Amino acid sequence: MSDVVRFVPKSELERARLIREARAIYDSIFPPADANRAPQGGEESAKT
Repeated sequence: MSDVVRFVPKSELERARLIREARAIYDSIFPPADANRAPQGGEESAKT
């Protein structure tokens, strides 16, 4: 029985890191819409 070791190029690791970082920045600017989320300080509830 042998294990397969996959070589991951440094450029692919850097690309994945940059994507994670960009998503974190995007989510901090545009938080994902969550219907069950309670309004945070300063936010108005969106009930009509």
